[in-house]
Amino acid sequence: MIKNYISTFAALIGGMVSTIFGGWSAGMTTLVIFMAIDYISGVVVAWVFNKSNKSASGAFDSRAGWKGLAKKCFTLLFVQIAYRLDLTLMETAGIEITMHYIRDTVVIGFMVNELFSIVENAGLMGIPLPKIIIRAIEVLQSRADEAKVPGEKEDDKNEENGGRAE
Repeated sequence: MIKNYISTFAALIGGMVSTIFGGWSAGMTTLVIFMAIDYISGVVVAWVFNKSNKSASGAFDSRAGWKGLAKKCFTLLFVQIAYRLDLTLMETAGIEITMHYIRDTVVIGFMVNELFSIVENAGLMGIPLPKIIIRAIEVLQSRADEAKVPGEKEDDKNEENGGRAE
């Protein structure tokens, strides 16, 4: 009986979270996984290696840990804001899109940010990085930088860059 209540509660929470973010995509799953890996690797760097750049001694500092969790929560809030902007653009500008361009671009940007932090933590631990990981970061970064806004023409993008193509 209690198992049914727990399952129902978990399903309700999962459905609400999915709705808030405009559905759950592979990008969202990847972002949450990267956030967890970054947090755990940051704790390992501080606790095991005493090489954290978040404290004067390099050792674990609970305040830095809480700050990290707060930043991750605000990251997810920005993903939610981006999703709401997608909805607003679709409704007010009459743009017919089936994808969430702003949300997906924000997710990719934050994924790259988390990946940079994971790479930094790996470096502090002395772990050599495969070149394919570095290349994947470069590709993701370029995709986030070159994201095209729905309805934006290439000429509009060139005007933002002082009339020059990128």
